[in-house]
Amino acid sequence: MARVGFIGLGNMGGGMAANLAKAGHDVRAFDLSAEALDKAKAAGCLPVASAREAAEGAEAIITMLPAGTHVEQVYRDSVFDAAPPSAVLIDSSTIDVATARRVAEAATARGLLAVDAPVSGGIAAANAGTLTFMVGGSNEAVAEAKPFLDAMAKSVFHVGASGAGQAVKMCNNLVLASTMIATCEAFALAEKLGLDPQAFYDVGSVSTAQSWSMTSYCPVPGVGPESPADRGYQGGFATALMLKDLRLAMAAAADAGADVPMGTRAKELYEAFADAGEGATDFSGIIKTFGAGATAD
Repeated sequence: MARVGFIGLGNMGGGMAANLAKAGHDVRAFDLSAEALDKAKAAGCLPVASAREAAEGAEAIITMLPAGTHVEQVYRDSVFDAAPPSAVLIDSSTIDVATARRVAEAATARGLLAVDAPVSGGIAAANAGTLTFMVGGSNEAVAEAKPFLDAMAKSVFHVGASGAGQAVKMCNNLVLASTMIATCEAFALAEKLGLDPQAFYDVGSVSTAQSWSMTSYCPVPGVGPESPADRGYQGGFATALMLKDLRLAMAAAADAGADVPMGTRAKELYEAFADAGEGATDFSGIIKTFGAGATAD
């Protein structure tokens, strides 16, 4: 199998690196957190002392970092100088399209292959190796990256040139944020009208109200498949992360001259929810804003 450098072992990256090790790859893992490095070691990875050391000799270098500024810094200060000429760079962070394109261009100028490969599926899918990857890059780069992505994924989609993966991720989460709010509004209204939430779910989940937010991630405790609502809205996809994605989408919309009124309002509502101290709460917990779901607290 191959040597893989993995940089960024947070809630998502830790599970991703573990699945690469499980698949038999020699994973050299780096993070600023000693605890994250200990978990990576227990999962079969080899902890290293720096991002540069993770990149040295690696056939694939995967980054999972908080923001575009971190990706650019790690590439500039560590990866570009240490990566072998044959390496493929895989950035799975969720960042802005412009930065994704810029770092890919910088990699290409150095003779390296690079893709942007943000993910969907959350922590559970990262741990289970069932993420969905939305990949932007050349056919050659994606072909080189795919065997490594397959070890962490249930689905890998090549969606276009560099930056396209990030664009798809933004559009996908724009829909998710908006439909979750609409789903929460509807369940709150149903409760105020005296409806049994299970009865509303039984009808809505098989009729025109159906969406992933209702059928797979219902924001009401005890209704539908198990979701963060059944755990007091803990775990899952934090409101702060959803807000980050919405802000990226709004910035991209402004650059493209796109009118996104629903996305704009969703961002405002999630900002208010986060400002109320709910940034670490799963994003479906926004149902509490509408006076429902409180039984899960």
